[in-house]
Amino acid sequence: MKAIVYQKYGGPEVLELKEIEKPKPKENEVLIKVHSTSINPYEWHHMRGKPLFARLSIGFFKPRNQILGMDVAGTVVQAGRKVTHFEIGDLVFGFSNFGGLAEYTCVEEDKLIHKPSNASFEEAASLSIAGITALQSLRDFAKVKPGQKVLINGSSGGVGLFSIQIAKHIGAEVTGVCSSRNIELVKSVGADHVIDYTQQKVAEIGIQYDAIIDNVGNLSIRDYRELLKPGGTCAVVGFTSVSRLFSAMMKSLSRKSNIRLVSIDVTRKDLHYLKDLVESEKLKPIIVRKYPLAQIREAMTYLETGHARAKLVIDIKGEEASKSLQREKKYHKV
Repeated sequence: MKAIVYQKYGGPEVLELKEIEKPKPKENEVLIKVHSTSINPYEWHHMRGKPLFARLSIGFFKPRNQILGMDVAGTVVQAGRKVTHFEIGDLVFGFSNFGGLAEYTCVEEDKLIHKPSNASFEEAASLSIAGITALQSLRDFAKVKPGQKVLINGSSGGVGLFSIQIAKHIGAEVTGVCSSRNIELVKSVGADHVIDYTQQKVAEIGIQYDAIIDNVGNLSIRDYRELLKPGGTCAVVGFTSVSRLFSAMMKSLSRKSNIRLVSIDVTRKDLHYLKDLVESEKLKPIIVRKYPLAQIREAMTYLETGHARAKLVIDIKGEEASKSLQREKKYHKV
């Protein structure tokens, strides 16, 4: 099978399209023929091996997992003997935990659900990481309630656009922060107000919020204090420097702190939450660019600019991406 492999840390030039052996599912996994995957900042941090301390878990001198790609959508072609939720031919999406940038990948059953009926493979592939991050940041870290005012810094990226829509579903009043060129995009998904950071400093707007979702990480601890109401909470998702990351991390260690560093846990329950929102047309994945697998270097280069809008999707199956595999007659168990 074809896969994007990287054997050392570096820029997009380290990514190579190679022929490798098709993986075999474990007893609790399914083998998926991948139709689409999407890429996130998570991928390029792993590609670069930065920040350096992250290598303690991903491999210090070279990457321990050599195929990137966390978000996947595709068709089940084989199932492990303990798998109970899926059959051959099922259309699915979820979290692959490496391996999505390939024609086939194995995914644990509890990180996967059936694809929304009204979503394309490309849209489904954009949901897992960004959607779960937005949901858990708002619900679990910032604990947003109906009627509260929420500020979303970095509102035009994948997590930002999902955050706006989910916050509106919760019943919050949402203010997005973005550049001039993205104002209409941010308004189109439901933002009540938009701050153009090229025209005004966010920390100087003179308005306070019940919650902040900081997808960029370019605000200081002092900025958070200026922007938050008493009792408000900031959920920090992204970072622009290691010093800012450590600052937020140290603050988040205190139970009394109103700053929380976001870490996510992909669960079937939350994947179903996102699926239900999509099927009820309360959540719409926005895709602005789609690349074939062979153009992964171009896609990653664009992602690394830090100004990528919405979601970037990698089309694994090419022109056949919108077609499902024909259901096999026999349900294989391995």
